[in-house]
Amino acid sequence: MTPAEGFFNARATSGGRDIALGYEWAVGPFFVLEQRVRCGEVTGNELAELLEPALGRMGYELADLEVRLGGDGGLVRVFIDKPDGIDLHDCEKVSLAVSALLDVEDPVPGKYDLEVSSPGLDRKLTKIEHFQRFMGEIVKVQMRFPIAGRRRFRGKLVSLDDENIVVEVDGEPYSLALAIIDTARLVPGEG
Repeated sequence: MTPAEGFFNARATSGGRDIALGYEWAVGPFFVLEQRVRCGEVTGNELAELLEPALGRMGYELADLEVRLGGDGGLVRVFIDKPDGIDLHDCEKVSLAVSALLDVEDPVPGKYDLEVSSPGLDRKLTKIEHFQRFMGEIVKVQMRFPIAGRRRFRGKLVSLDDENIVVEVDGEPYSLALAIIDTARLVPGEG
């Protein structure tokens, strides 16, 4: 490796806050690593299937995953969680492990940045387990299609089953099909 190849732009994200680390020598700890890979297309679900077991063995949950590829560069953003919360050390540890796994498996085409972050206070709810864990909390839900004439719901998460969640908005319950939820997020400090 030449000295020019050993440099990368590093930054960490913790609780939705970016921490710029500037240019660092590649042998030090890093949180975002510019990668060049040469493989075929991969979906977010396929990448999640690759990452979840490895993160689980490390004691972390894959809370969410964003993959944006193409153009001059892409982004793979991994959101991790664990019961006692996430700190910068956790992001560093997972970044190193995920980077090594992606180097070996080579699933992502082109140039991309890898970011590892906590889900933050306004975390996305993407799995049934998330809705179970945050039962009774205030959530914001946006639907792909209107339900009862509206697409946005903000209220208390009061129940769920395998196919629906129920959000109470101004005392009125709305049953929302999980299959057509566009996004669901916690509302911090209102639970």
